[in-house]
Amino acid sequence: MRDYTKFYIDGKWVEPAAGAKTLDVINPADESVAGRISLGTAADVDAAAKAAHRAFQTFSRTSREERIALLERIIEEYKKRFDDMAAAITEEMGAPTVLAQRAQAPMGVGHLQTALNVLKNYKFEEERGGTIIVKEPIGVCGFITPWNWPVNQIACKVAPALATGCTMVLKPSEIAPFSGQIFAEIMDAAGVPAGVFNLVNGDGPTVGAAISSHPLIDMVSFTGSTRAGIEVAKNAAPTVKRVHQELGGKSPNIILDDADFDRAVSGGVRSVMNNSGQSCNAPTRMLVPAARMEEAINIARAAAEATVVGKPQDKVTIGPVVSETQFKKIQGLIQKGVDEGATLVAGGPGRPEGLDKGYYVKPTVFANVTNEMTIAKEEIFGPVLSIIGYKDVDEAVRIGNDTEYGLAAYVSGSDPAKIREVASRLRAGQVILNGAAPDLMAPFGGYKMSGNGREWGDHAFGEFLEVKAVLGAPKQAAE
Repeated sequence: MRDYTKFYIDGKWVEPAAGAKTLDVINPADESVAGRISLGTAADVDAAAKAAHRAFQTFSRTSREERIALLERIIEEYKKRFDDMAAAITEEMGAPTVLAQRAQAPMGVGHLQTALNVLKNYKFEEERGGTIIVKEPIGVCGFITPWNWPVNQIACKVAPALATGCTMVLKPSEIAPFSGQIFAEIMDAAGVPAGVFNLVNGDGPTVGAAISSHPLIDMVSFTGSTRAGIEVAKNAAPTVKRVHQELGGKSPNIILDDADFDRAVSGGVRSVMNNSGQSCNAPTRMLVPAARMEEAINIARAAAEATVVGKPQDKVTIGPVVSETQFKKIQGLIQKGVDEGATLVAGGPGRPEGLDKGYYVKPTVFANVTNEMTIAKEEIFGPVLSIIGYKDVDEAVRIGNDTEYGLAAYVSGSDPAKIREVASRLRAGQVILNGAAPDLMAPFGGYKMSGNGREWGDHAFGEFLEVKAVLGAPKQAAE
């Protein structure tokens, strides 16, 4: 059993402040206790924020070359711990071994490498006549990260923050904290200067609120539910700090009539089921021509039935969802879909046959869904797809945009001009055409209630920089 009861503050592993409680971390595959962590308090956040504030005075003045060397060391140490990271993710949140090895853990090193590549050529200064526009590190950053892609969300914040000269305090999800612990060990082994990176475990209402409201923390970056993101913004408001939010989604997947229908429908099902449906950008609303609903049903049923659910260490497509709380929420929403009259195509309430322990959910597909139904409106965050019919492209776009969210959208079709035109009408931060692969340089973030700001690639750097205008700057003497 993992015992991770210390915090990483000011370059040392330290005991929590007085009054800290411990929390058992549950393995969702078998409901056993996999480890324990300490739940920090405002005092722990204060110690970490003060350490980061002190470290900022020197780290913010480091050269590009020094930060390049630091990121290179972190990448080297990450690669040494790659298998440990993948195993931790499987244990803490139930990702199948193959997903942890091929997607979850690689995203961590991917974001670090991307930040390194961007840093090498990023322009921190620009001359405009007699004025110099300077981009400087914003200061101490507070990071509150989720459990669904745990190291992905840690790395996509930490990497650009380090690259731009910021210091930070991280609170990983208390539900899936093991990967955060290993990440901190990687940072320590890489020789990150004391106070630059700090880790405090804890829950949202205590540690998350303390990070959001702390006067020495200059910006907070949060990934999670829209509800929690609103609380972060409220807590941050009195200190007028910058707030970056990557929140929920209910992404439309518009399949046009000229698409490769079998490929688009089956691919859409697989995309929703991936990671047990626990991705904020999952294409959970599939829009198909109403006249082809039965065809879509047959393809989607076959794809859902081909989705193998089981223990993460086995050769399965998906493992459990992360917790009992999530399991109960998903079960309630599946039942809601049945009660509201959607056609149950595959799956349904209850655990899959033969899986009586662990938080396993049947791969579920509903058809003949209307956009007013609960399952079409709420983010389920489980392996549940809603298929909605449309009469023409205008209606498909209207339905696609008829949501409070705007994180991602998907379009499939054979006419390049047509799918580009549909993409231009969708109110979402990222639009994926014909199942395009992820791009770590593509900005990631949402419109509307899906948040504000952007992560990934060079766009992420801007979240961690302040802009200073220096007017009347004298010309530097030629060397």
